[in-house]
Amino acid sequence: MLVKLTLSSMRKMFKDYLVLLFGLTISIAIFYMFQTLAQNKAFVEANSLISSIMFVFHVGSFILGFITIFYIFYATSFIQTLRQKEMGMYMTLGAKKGKITQLMFFETFFIGIISLVVGIIVGVGLSIGISDLLMQQLDFSVEGFKAVYTSSILTTVIFYIILFLLTSIVNAWQIGRRSVLHLLHAGQQQDFVKVSGVKTFFGVLFAIILIGIGYFAMIKIAYLQHFGVILASVTIIPGTYLVFISFLPYFLKKLKQNRQLNEKGINSFTLGQLRFRMLNLTKVLGTVAMLIALGLGAMTAGISFYHNIEIQSSMFHANDVAIHQPTEQDLEALKAMDVTEQHTYTYKVTDDGIYFLKNRLVEDPPLVQAYNAQFELPKKQRVEDKLPASSYSLQEDAGSEELPENWWTAISNEINANYYMFGTASIYIVDQAKYNEIDANENEVILARVEDFKADIPQLEKIDKGQAQIAEKYRGEPVENTGSKFTNYVALKSLASGTIFMGIFLGIAFLMMMASVLMFKLLSSAGADIHRYSMLRKIGVRKSLLKKSIYRELFLLFLFPALVGLVHVIVGMQMFSFIIIEPYTKIWIPISIFFVIYGLYYLITVHLYKRIVLPKEK
Repeated sequence: MLVKLTLSSMRKMFKDYLVLLFGLTISIAIFYMFQTLAQNKAFVEANSLISSIMFVFHVGSFILGFITIFYIFYATSFIQTLRQKEMGMYMTLGAKKGKITQLMFFETFFIGIISLVVGIIVGVGLSIGISDLLMQQLDFSVEGFKAVYTSSILTTVIFYIILFLLTSIVNAWQIGRRSVLHLLHAGQQQDFVKVSGVKTFFGVLFAIILIGIGYFAMIKIAYLQHFGVILASVTIIPGTYLVFISFLPYFLKKLKQNRQLNEKGINSFTLGQLRFRMLNLTKVLGTVAMLIALGLGAMTAGISFYHNIEIQSSMFHANDVAIHQPTEQDLEALKAMDVTEQHTYTYKVTDDGIYFLKNRLVEDPPLVQAYNAQFELPKKQRVEDKLPASSYSLQEDAGSEELPENWWTAISNEINANYYMFGTASIYIVDQAKYNEIDANENEVILARVEDFKADIPQLEKIDKGQAQIAEKYRGEPVENTGSKFTNYVALKSLASGTIFMGIFLGIAFLMMMASVLMFKLLSSAGADIHRYSMLRKIGVRKSLLKKSIYRELFLLFLFPALVGLVHVIVGMQMFSFIIIEPYTKIWIPISIFFVIYGLYYLITVHLYKRIVLPKEK
């Protein structure tokens, strides 16, 4: 009988449970996907790139699990709030408190089990989609990858069943400890908002000071370093809460005092509703604003880091590729690329060192990166330093002159004549006379720039493999890093791939859960507003005006934390300016994702709120 009553109740409140199910399903699906990537041994062994960022998926799973605990307790409390009066009626009609407690336990647990099953199915589908789409974009090998992985399923099931059991017990206990009278009158408690002039003034003042200090710390993070992170954390968090505790009520009070705005339509009622809610919502809005900043920041940083890879790999290379002793395959790969600039230099290799012909270098000087004191992308410039001596050396050599800095950069970084290619061999630049005296075969090195580095990655990879074989011959050991721009790009991408992977999916789950928390908080107090809207209808206020009032009221409540969180992210991206050259690259992508998710939850909240406070009229 109890099971039938539970199923009947769940069917009746299906639309209310649907939102909770959706949020839980997304959380479970992403958690399962992270676990699949982290535990799939064959896949990890086949991808050195994945194995190097394994901790990213474990950290992501931990953070997502922690946020899920917060989310599910908050979300199920909303469902519990909607059911309190109904539970009170059951108890009034003679139902025992123990049975009511069991009913709440079964309902919460059944919802969890349903979301767990659906979440794992969605997680499997998401994992398949990731293997087909995202892994191709990030150059992951799908060899050994299994979307259905037993250990991942077990980990997900065990974690969420424990979580659902705890939630069900807590919810049942909370219902069981309340009196029948309390349950029958649930939602009828009134809120009171008092905005004290002195407290508000100091609250607003401290909010401005704290957030100002936090923003300064984030902007100057390159100088403050670890202290800056700590300073930003201990100032921005309380500053954000003070914005909603002091500034927001004060701001609404001033809006209410504006007669022209207040007396237009039913704005007086709308603003009154906002002020009425403020006492219960300030802490929630502050929490949501901070979590929006974290979720949106995770996506923004990940995407920005990923799209800065090519820029960062260009920090030490004005040219895109240096090809020592080019083969036919190398020349064919070079022809397949859109080359914008190409130079050829000659050198000879002996047991004493590597000798480059000075005349050829001076006649056709290469481009180098001009560095400055700030962490900015250096400008490309042609080497103009004169080389009057007959012999120069990259190393300290008594028989040769010291090579000028720009030429040292050109030979070592651009032409890649360094330890990565030639090991410990000495590098010389000599004039034609000395060059002719060297009894060795002449070799060539081609230095080139291309129109689109990313588009030519396949060709550059082929060339780099050939360069690695040449480096192994000179160094006498296996070579993994040739020191080229391509290897820098691959190294940065190995780190950025995991960052963007976790940032996007964790950020989306984060934002969906936080938007759900705000939605549940607003809807849980909607019952107290029914009589207010009913009274307005009775005195002749059109239903269309009441709907507009709901849209405006909820829009402002969603807008305030969104604006604060967005400003935190925009300023906070300065924290990455010392490791990301252009931290705002592609920032419109995560912001667009955020507004889509947030906008959908706003519309869902409005729809559900209208169903509660504006019942259908016959």
